[in-house]
Amino acid sequence: MMQKQQLEVESVEIDRALEELKKAGPDDAVYKNAGSVLVKAKKDEVIKELEEKKELSNTRVMVLGKQETRVKENLKEVENKINEMIRGMQGTASSLAGGTGPKPKAE
Repeated sequence: MMQKQQLEVESVEIDRALEELKKAGPDDAVYKNAGSVLVKAKKDEVIKELEEKKELSNTRVMVLGKQETRVKENLKEVENKINEMIRGMQGTASSLAGGTGPKPKAE
């Protein structure tokens, strides 16, 4: 769940960066992160890299969403099975406590 949120935040940041890059003129200097250093790069290359990163991020969000759905479904099935077992045990306990079993012989 945390990974999914991080990827969604990353996607929003990429959108903002792409927006700003598209506002930049063809002769404007563009820089990109290379570790802890900014490196001058060509605008078109940076846009292409960001769009690829966004596509990958969106794919990962979809995969995580599907995994999350499957996990929730599995948890619901397990919860239902546990509830059935509890109801079965309660039914057994109440029939034993109700005196329906054999009575002791009087001597």
